Amino acid sequence: MTIDAPIDAVPPLAPVASPIAGLLTAPILPTLLRLAVPNMVAMVGSTLVAIAETSYIGRLGTIPLAAIALVFPFAMLTQMMSAGAMGGGVSSAISRALGAGNRERAATLALHAAIIGLCGGLFFTVMMLVFGRSFFTLLGGRERVLEEASGYSQVLFSGAVAIWLVNTLASVIRGTGDMRLPSMILIGASVLQIALGGTLGLGLFGVKQFGMPGVASGQLIAFSCAAIFFLWYLLSGRSRLQLDFRTFHFERAMFLDILKVGAVACLSPLQTVLTILIFTKILATFGTEMLAGYGIGSRLEFLLIPITFAFGIASVPMVGMAMGAGHVARARHVAWTAAAASGLTVGTIGLIVALDPALWVSLFTRDPGVTAAAHSYFHWAGPAFVFFGMGVSLYFSSQGAARVGGPVLASTARLLIVAIGGIGLMTAQAPAWTLFALVGGAMAVFGLLTAASVAFVRWGK
Repeated sequence: MTIDAPIDAVPPLAPVASPIAGLLTAPILPTLLRLAVPNMVAMVGSTLVAIAETSYIGRLGTIPLAAIALVFPFAMLTQMMSAGAMGGGVSSAISRALGAGNRERAATLALHAAIIGLCGGLFFTVMMLVFGRSFFTLLGGRERVLEEASGYSQVLFSGAVAIWLVNTLASVIRGTGDMRLPSMILIGASVLQIALGGTLGLGLFGVKQFGMPGVASGQLIAFSCAAIFFLWYLLSGRSRLQLDFRTFHFERAMFLDILKVGAVACLSPLQTVLTILIFTKILATFGTEMLAGYGIGSRLEFLLIPITFAFGIASVPMVGMAMGAGHVARARHVAWTAAAASGLTVGTIGLIVALDPALWVSLFTRDPGVTAAAHSYFHWAGPAFVFFGMGVSLYFSSQGAARVGGPVLASTARLLIVAIGGIGLMTAQAPAWTLFALVGGAMAVFGLLTAASVAFVRWGK
């Protein structure tokens, strides 16, 4: 049984503009799909960037490929924290303010969000410039691999402020219900990053070849351009929020409104990265073929993230505005609808590859040992993809409701299952398929615990 605040206890709302009012009254599933598609397209653009950059770096040699593997977890962490975790907190706070009819508060929250984005970027810049080399050494980086990783990281994270500002300001705009503009700009940034990264990294069109730092410069320049555009757009009066620095003043409550969701939510991507690192370390003891097979399987998981992200982030302004307006029942309906759509889509793909793994595996390898390992992974983990899709979507919806503690604890449970269970299986010298079964079980626990937190935790005051 769910526990909700009585809707009739909420005071009457001030009038709101039609695009925002539409999110409070429009049919849920069609609206979710309309909001999700632009986000899905933008995330596909990010996936294409990853593929293109891997191709560029592969042309530079084996050592750069090994180096990028050391930097990737930290690059992924800053993106996940700024776009999904803190970004969700930003969208949640703004959408709740707009749902309550308080545009002035929403505009003030946006300016505080920009400050948080600036501070988040500076934190990653300082951390990686000072400690990056030590992190890469702990992960096994040596000699030329360590040098290449450090060179790439120094350029990339010197622009961490741009990355955080882009994702934070995009979240501000998403919080108003506008998904199209952020997606268009992020796609444009992806195209620019691919073009510049290839040109500077490989020395195309007569340009000097800068190698790994050149590839990183592509992202630095592309995100700087996107950040400048978002700032101009929000200050020009063209957005659904009217921002004015001249009337701005610091308010502690505004920071807390964002951070009570965003700061707690940041624990989830941190735990996700730790889960990947720990499991990869454990699986490496089972041999190269098992590790390569898992790599093929996890690559499909990475490509499915745009689907779960798209539905989840689309639900944030719908849930947030409904909560701000006191429509708790509608907010829950949005959350469950998004979870069902995400889980059904991702779960169908997982079931297909579980029944016929060759549809995916044959695209990457013909090696019998690697193929067998990848097939084993999909047989055990594929059926659990439905729980992964459902859990990630509900994690975002919970951000919209400012009730993110439960989903974060569910992510903690997944981390502990993989870490403790993986070490136990390794110590017992269990067969490798048991590790893949463990991954599937951890996904199921994550999804079910997240669903339980939404079902039984009170939403509303």
